[in-house]
Amino acid sequence: MDTIKTCSGEKISSVSDWVKNQIKQEEIDKYLENGHDFIDDAKIKQTLQDNQKVSKERIRGILEKAHEINLMDDADVAALVNVKDPDLRQEVFQAAEEIKKQVYDNRIVTFAPLYLSSKCVNGCRYCGFREDNGMQVRRVLSQAEVEAETHVLASKIGHKRLVIVFGEHPDSAVDYIADTMKTVYSVHDKVRNGVGEIRRVNVNAAPMSISDMKKLYNSGIGTFQVFQETYDHEIYRQMHPANTLKGNYGWRLYSLHRAMEAGIDDVAIGTLFGLADWRFDVMGMVAHARDLEKRFGLGPHTISVPRLEPAIGTDFSFIKNWVNDEDFRYIVAVLRVAIPYAGLIVTNREKPEMIKSLIDIITQRDADSRLGIGAYSEAFKDGKNGQDEQLIDRAQFELGDTRSLDAIIRELAETGHIVSFCTAGYRCGRTGKKIMGLLKSGQEGCFCKLNAVLTFQEWLEDFASEETKRIGMEIINKEINEIKNRVPKDFSQPIFDSFIKSYDNICKGHRDLYF
Repeated sequence: MDTIKTCSGEKISSVSDWVKNQIKQEEIDKYLENGHDFIDDAKIKQTLQDNQKVSKERIRGILEKAHEINLMDDADVAALVNVKDPDLRQEVFQAAEEIKKQVYDNRIVTFAPLYLSSKCVNGCRYCGFREDNGMQVRRVLSQAEVEAETHVLASKIGHKRLVIVFGEHPDSAVDYIADTMKTVYSVHDKVRNGVGEIRRVNVNAAPMSISDMKKLYNSGIGTFQVFQETYDHEIYRQMHPANTLKGNYGWRLYSLHRAMEAGIDDVAIGTLFGLADWRFDVMGMVAHARDLEKRFGLGPHTISVPRLEPAIGTDFSFIKNWVNDEDFRYIVAVLRVAIPYAGLIVTNREKPEMIKSLIDIITQRDADSRLGIGAYSEAFKDGKNGQDEQLIDRAQFELGDTRSLDAIIRELAETGHIVSFCTAGYRCGRTGKKIMGLLKSGQEGCFCKLNAVLTFQEWLEDFASEETKRIGMEIINKEINEIKNRVPKDFSQPIFDSFIKSYDNICKGHRDLYF
């Protein structure tokens, strides 16, 4: 292959040479114990077997203890995932809802994924972006195109948070990602009474070295996401060819450890449910959280629970572990009680009715999402209003919920939920260990309740349809009354007075006010 130049200007002789230089074995070995990683397949399977038959009394004791907001013991997680009785599962759902309310109140955070590249050097059997998929249209957006996408997301739709997503390829390596973040943050558009801008950029990208992670840290990254896909070593091997970057289980497993070392103290884990036995992967996620706690003193900031979905040019006949709707809902409930401090994300892979059934357990969901490369600009060009078809030939998989952000916010408000666009914690230093302590004690919820009202009012003023604003104002008034009634127990009178002043200023056109 002829010499190529990456987006950062680095010259390399071929993509294969770039691949050879990515994995730093010493940055895997340093975390191993006696040559092994922290996922012990045999031990997990034995723990699952040992906890197959459990009494209702034990399950209820586990759920009562979960309200202490600590990471759950392996044996207790194994007991929960083995529950099949519908009535007992319902008790787990109830506990999950209580814990969500205890830690996060009635808030839901919304975001949008922004896919920026579909070139990939990997061959994951289940992925539409895999290298040998000839039906996939390959693109890497220029910075001008990234800016155009951001204008749509920030000023036409009204998002404040993005997760930017990349294939693993030299054309979308760390310098391109860092440049992309700067481009996204640079957009500030006049909208109605305020400004359209992205205030929080999370990154979903391939594993990187510690030195590359430091570049992302210095570029203002929010949360860094790397999903293990499956923690089962053997099934991981079957899904990811050995001659690819993603074929290296350890490099991926310890990617978030390297992020922590680089200074990124908000990291996110996830599993692609459907590849392996879901019970095993729930245990794997808890083990992952435990090892992060052990080494760095804090677990994952968020956890995600994507299920396998159809993808163009992809045959799923080899999949043996499809997760049905009943089990999927139960997975989400178990994770809420097992890793109770973490934000819990269910995405638009799922259909509206599924997401709605889980809304009292989860903390985040995406809205008005498009997965095609360049799809946001395409949806609004030439006077279009964003209601065109999804660009399936440019997407990694198909979506289940394609409704607008306005429609989703209206539905959430109708069911008593306030959408928070708050990004204050990250700018006030309430991240990492600090936010974990505040979440467990309930103190962070006080800050979040104030900021949710301010940022939701801001969004209603700048983006909401008349009907959504009407319904949203009912939630705003209810929240303000709740805050007032919590003085002086949770909020001092001066704090409440300052909050009301900030709220009035938002209504007068001031923006980005927070506590």
